[in-house]
Amino acid sequence: MELLLDMLYPRRCIGCGESSPEMFRYVCWDCWSDVSPVEPPFCDLCGDPVAGAVDHDFICYACSAEKPAFDGARSASRYSGVVGEALRMLKYDKAFWLAPDVAEWLYTCLKAEYPGRSFDLVVPVPLHHSRRRGRGYNQSALLAHELARRIGCLSAPGLLRRIRPTATQTNLTAPQRLSNVKNAFQSRREKRLAGRRVLLVDDVMTTGATVNACAKALKKGGAATVHVITAARG
Repeated sequence: MELLLDMLYPRRCIGCGESSPEMFRYVCWDCWSDVSPVEPPFCDLCGDPVAGAVDHDFICYACSAEKPAFDGARSASRYSGVVGEALRMLKYDKAFWLAPDVAEWLYTCLKAEYPGRSFDLVVPVPLHHSRRRGRGYNQSALLAHELARRIGCLSAPGLLRRIRPTATQTNLTAPQRLSNVKNAFQSRREKRLAGRRVLLVDDVMTTGATVNACAKALKKGGAATVHVITAARG
């Protein structure tokens, strides 16, 4: 069926427009080779890249000043090129067909950055119900579902909710981001969360304020550990 659909409606790479991408479903090898992965050296906790040579365990200034609630955070690539284009299309243009490609990037990052680590639940960063109603879907939930399938884990979007609407983080400073999401999330105190190892999924991580607020809520609800993975680092 897929071969037939490709003949009738040829897939084109979202980066260059060439038909029949070979790498993933909608990204060709050439465009994938231009992706900028997030590589060491970076903070052992939040995964924030650092300039220069670091040949020892490194904790950034922000994490040293106040340890985050999550136990680790990693991002697959920089928010640029075909990755940025895919995430913008997925988030704003209802490009649901791109979710498997982005999830494959997440899965590759997961295997590289969390080797040997297992998880009990995959939880997406939630949208407030008003924004979800307006957009019609939560792109992070789509990614969490696809990633959970790849690692044979349960996707649990209902365990975490955003209890108040928040302004978009895009144009806010770091202190404003912290204030914007403070106490904005709440986890459901359910038996399936107690003592569980949670993998928190989002599309983009910038300062980490949102995922940190989510991790606080999940641990308050009983989660044993919370590790973060995002498709891109802003």
